[in-house]
Amino acid sequence: MRALIERVSSAKVEVDGQAISAINIGLLVYLGVAEDDEPSDADYVADKIRYLRIFEDDAGKMNLDVMQIAGQVLVVPAFTLQADARKGRRPSFDNAAKPEKANELYQLLIDKLKARQLSVQTGKFAYHMHITAINDGPICILMDTQPI
Repeated sequence: MRALIERVSSAKVEVDGQAISAINIGLLVYLGVAEDDEPSDADYVADKIRYLRIFEDDAGKMNLDVMQIAGQVLVVPAFTLQADARKGRRPSFDNAAKPEKANELYQLLIDKLKARQLSVQTGKFAYHMHITAINDGPICILMDTQPI
């Protein structure tokens, strides 16, 4: 499971020209599920998102997590995070989970984040989305539960 975690001032998701989700300060998380991912991967990623200290404290150090700043989380499905572009010019998505499994683990991650008392908004699985975000920093962390 790969997650690209961005610290944002705001972010929103639109589908067919309609805003379906939006957050203010918090984390925009793009999630790509691999074929060999398991529910334990969702648990690991949920803990990382919940406790990742990438917000600044009063001293200007990245010392606070998303809960400590009363932030929100926007989770967007993004199978393209599983792309392998090391060979040729067209990325391979062979490692990406089939849609049924990917959606199941995407929903599981959302449930696990909510169980950790986070305010969570979502993208729309298997839809073409337009994402607008103001990246704060920029701070972008790539996390992978599988060895590369």
